[in-house]
Amino acid sequence: MPDIQNIAAYRFVRIADVDAVAAWITDLCRAQDLLGTVLVSPEGINIFLAGSDAGIVGFLAELQADPRFAGLEVKYSRSAFVPFGRLRVKRKAEIITYRDPSLRPDEGRAPSVAPETLARWLAQGHDDDGREVALLDTRNAEEVEYGTFRGALNFGITRFTELPQAIAERREALAGKTVVSFCTGGIRCEKSVLGMQAEGYAHCYQLEGGILGYFEKVGGAHYDGRCFVFDDRIALDPQLQPLIADPGF
Repeated sequence: MPDIQNIAAYRFVRIADVDAVAAWITDLCRAQDLLGTVLVSPEGINIFLAGSDAGIVGFLAELQADPRFAGLEVKYSRSAFVPFGRLRVKRKAEIITYRDPSLRPDEGRAPSVAPETLARWLAQGHDDDGREVALLDTRNAEEVEYGTFRGALNFGITRFTELPQAIAERREALAGKTVVSFCTGGIRCEKSVLGMQAEGYAHCYQLEGGILGYFEKVGGAHYDGRCFVFDDRIALDPQLQPLIADPGF
């Protein structure tokens, strides 16, 4: 039975030569027999790939040799099959569509909270300054059905661009609280926190590494269910095991 390495990673970083970077990443993936999706935009890259251990190591070594991607944080999980049917490297206007040109995530990261710290806050019932913690799920309704943090605010959105209005409608409920925004791997919660900062929220953080990073560092504490992923595994449990272990094709 094949033993496949899966990776998810993103970085907000200014990319002036988007087409050249997309072509380069396509060549890197093909050279290492990797399948999956990579989005490239002027604001950064977003990566979901699968292949052999050697292929993933080779790809990351080449990618991280570029100073723009040095030290890229990568989330790993394993599967018995390659959960992608093909390789797609796409140029996009944004690596996650938010449609707020005033936000420049490539110019500086949003404040974050480590998974271990969030787990401690949830266990003690407040942050280290005594404020109530409000968990904000930035994912769409279909994803949330597979699982989420207990007590998290879920807006029932169908696309990420609906989130700013949904947050605005809950502003009074979030007042005075420490807001921790989360998503699958971190990219949506990072952008959402930048948006909240621009709207004047004083205490808002992204969950570093998203749900997958939390599973890797903490496990399933304070989380019910699985985390939806955008490939043929469907969803991962807190031990990073897939809902679909073998697709049977």
